[in-house]
Amino acid sequence: MPNVTEITGFILKGFSDIKDIQTLCGIFFLVIYMAILISNLIIITLTTLDMQLQTPMYFFLKNLSLLDVFFVSVPIPNFFVSSLTHNSSISIIGCSLQVFLMTSFSSGEVFVLTAMSYDRYVAICSPLHYDAIMSSGTCVLMVGVSWATGVLFGAIYTAGTFSMSFCGSNVIPQFFCDVPSLLRISCSKMLLVIYTSLGIGVCLGISCFLCVMISYFHILSEVLKIPTNKGQSKAFATFIPHLTVFTVFIVTACFVFLKAPSGVPSITDRLFSMFYTVLPPAINPLIYSLRNNDVKCAFRRLHQNLCSRSPLHLTSQSICQWYSTSQVIRKFCNF
Repeated sequence: MPNVTEITGFILKGFSDIKDIQTLCGIFFLVIYMAILISNLIIITLTTLDMQLQTPMYFFLKNLSLLDVFFVSVPIPNFFVSSLTHNSSISIIGCSLQVFLMTSFSSGEVFVLTAMSYDRYVAICSPLHYDAIMSSGTCVLMVGVSWATGVLFGAIYTAGTFSMSFCGSNVIPQFFCDVPSLLRISCSKMLLVIYTSLGIGVCLGISCFLCVMISYFHILSEVLKIPTNKGQSKAFATFIPHLTVFTVFIVTACFVFLKAPSGVPSITDRLFSMFYTVLPPAINPLIYSLRNNDVKCAFRRLHQNLCSRSPLHLTSQSICQWYSTSQVIRKFCNF
């Protein structure tokens, strides 16, 4: 039997071998990460503090933002540090932790998006029974099941992946540990466990996709019955963004996690990995919340409450008035 040297760690190649480009990529991803973090934390803060946003829809949005924050915080800070230090090595334990956390949070996000589609279905198709069906207990149960199922699938998927042994090249041509790259460098002959976990993931994904499609089929049927164009436009605006985000997330996730391993990963693989990692967390707040009139009003109320409080010497009111005055002066002076 030939000697096989087992791998004890991996090297995340990222986007380039040139150090200057590595640094630029790290800074670029840090800027995106900070924007994602701030926008999602704004949504979490508003939906937690504002009493007028204590509804099932915003409860699901808060959990979606939480999952986005946790999900994007797994690969990007590590990539930023490795880009600045030019040390891209990662241990097997660190790699397995990345796979577990990213799979858990992404799976939980799929289930929360599915719950949101059901919430929109009840709101549009059964508005008179909405409060009874979408009670606080039901919403908490749906979110709890989403988080628990995500963690369970993440554990199964990670156990299936790292039950294999790895040998040969230890280079992963991504900026995080992805399963297709790990399959490519595996020297295990029996891949029953990983393919079983992949099958479970496919079944769960198809089930969620079918639930979303059925919900929106009924929603579309109800929307087309609305006699006015304004009413139809308002109804379409409530679910088309959700369907768009769900589709983008599912497509990119399938490409990253279910793609067959290839000998030489292409630039397309890396681009899809980047889109899967940063695109959904970046556009979720913009599509769902920050353009929503209820959220804008909640942000104004929070701003007014902060401006009405008085600290020891310099009150928030004076700070806000000074800021508003300075903004007017800057505009007048064309700064």
